[in-house]
Amino acid sequence: MTTENRANTPTGDASVPVASVDDPYGLASWMRWWLPAATQPPTLPGLSISPQRLAELQDRYVKAMTAIWNDFVTHPDRTAAPIRDPRFSDPAWQENSLASFAARTYLINAEFMNELAANVEADPKTKARVRFAVSQWVDATAPSNFLAFNPKVQKRLIETKGGSLTHGLQNLLEDVVKGKISQTDETAFEIGRNVATSEGSVVFENDLIQLIQYKPLTARVRARPFVIVPPCINKFYILDLQPDNSLVRFCVERGNTVFMVSWRNPGRDQSGLTWDDYVERGPIAALNVAREISGAGQLNALGFCVGGTLVAAALAVMRARGDDPVASLTLLTSLLDFSDAGILDIFIDETHVRMREQTIGKGGLMPGRDLANTFSSLRANDLVWNYVVNNYLEGRPPPAFDLLYWNGDSTNLPGPMYSWYLRNLYLENNLIVPNKLSTCGVAVDLGRVQAPTYVFAAREDHIVPWKGAYASARALTGVAPGELRFVLGASGHIAGTINAASKNRRNYWINDQSVVPQRAEDWFDSAQEMAGSWWIHWDRWLAGFADGEVEAPVACGSEKYPPIEAAPGRYVRQKAQDATAGG
Repeated sequence: MTTENRANTPTGDASVPVASVDDPYGLASWMRWWLPAATQPPTLPGLSISPQRLAELQDRYVKAMTAIWNDFVTHPDRTAAPIRDPRFSDPAWQENSLASFAARTYLINAEFMNELAANVEADPKTKARVRFAVSQWVDATAPSNFLAFNPKVQKRLIETKGGSLTHGLQNLLEDVVKGKISQTDETAFEIGRNVATSEGSVVFENDLIQLIQYKPLTARVRARPFVIVPPCINKFYILDLQPDNSLVRFCVERGNTVFMVSWRNPGRDQSGLTWDDYVERGPIAALNVAREISGAGQLNALGFCVGGTLVAAALAVMRARGDDPVASLTLLTSLLDFSDAGILDIFIDETHVRMREQTIGKGGLMPGRDLANTFSSLRANDLVWNYVVNNYLEGRPPPAFDLLYWNGDSTNLPGPMYSWYLRNLYLENNLIVPNKLSTCGVAVDLGRVQAPTYVFAAREDHIVPWKGAYASARALTGVAPGELRFVLGASGHIAGTINAASKNRRNYWINDQSVVPQRAEDWFDSAQEMAGSWWIHWDRWLAGFADGEVEAPVACGSEKYPPIEAAPGRYVRQKAQDATAGG
């Protein structure tokens, strides 16, 4: 066979290699001809890929594509081995050789594109943004996302005589009105009926929070009550979904008098609230009321996600005022040191923060729907495209799942609070600098927080990376040696945290060194892996701060703070779209 001259080709090779005995269709040769130019990234300042590494990736890619092509043309009717990727696991993908070939070539292309992005040589933020952008494009272009290429969808279309397409369009139109992709059957759940069902009463409220006190389930309770501060960007009932996976019920069953902060879903009347308002009217108010109701001089406190950031800031403020309200502190997947802020960091730079400050920084709302859509995009295959296929292409209703119902129950944030949070924590990481920030009229120094502290992180958490949580633990410089406990759980931000003791699944790592090493890697290298739920390990630690036992209270609240309404209260029921319409 001969070759053609191509003196003007982008790669500068003199000729085009052609087919050979080992490559009868010449695929590898042709790809070696055009691929180096096609895969070369655009020339951008500070962005490049090592030529040697690029050549290695190209060579591996060509070999993989050649192998799959030769296998396809040699045995076009042979049933291929099942594809492990869940998007292509249905038998319809294996029964159709063209569909199977399309899926396999897509997976090879996806791996190649993601590896190209991972090998970009640039500053960390630019590299993370390139990886995220490429992953979003790769996920969106999967053949499973298109009616024309998805044999499972086509099969259902025939079986339903077009009904799946009709139902899919109806689902799509309903979601357009909602402004989000439905991830669960929202009619299957009702707050207070089958989620957030732990018994109790709202014993205090202001314009930002309700404070719930839960009914005891034991005859005697630990003398020190327990106050939980959940994230203000979500509803609190992630900690009280169902009885068998409820952290609230677990704590009450073990003899704790539990108080829970329930954040209001802000509307126009709350659109001017600031970070200081959230600290003062949130955790500080809750801690003070819980102490008054119980008569205890000190409490045990827990903060989850941004709730942990808020409660740590609140404790620093209270200590600066001469108050010492807690005997122990628990932080769950929380950031204090934002130097490793995970995937969310790619969205935040000076331009973005300034835009937020100019648009909503002096008043306005950050819509909860926008926050929820952003978080869903971080796991696009699981939380976006999976439902595009199920709801729209297959025309099926989304399944009923309590966790996804909570995930879709979004919460607005006041613009001034949100803008301050972005600049001072995510962008400038000012919280860990002693006395750099002023909150509620006092300088904030996390070193003032001296209570024994239990810090939990999740190993696969993409929102609060475990090494970021570890650095945050070390930011609590006032905690005495031996009184700072770091524990690492398996799985992600939610699944790792809500690992019910009743199911006792997964695993976690502990390290009993009296001094927490400077490097997270050193901590992990000497850590001990434990089977089951970290909840049991944590409860044993928490019991050490019980201050004895007392008779369980016969009623919630007190003479000064009588019950206002039954748990879970009004605030948690308010929807984000309702909140935007008014107060």
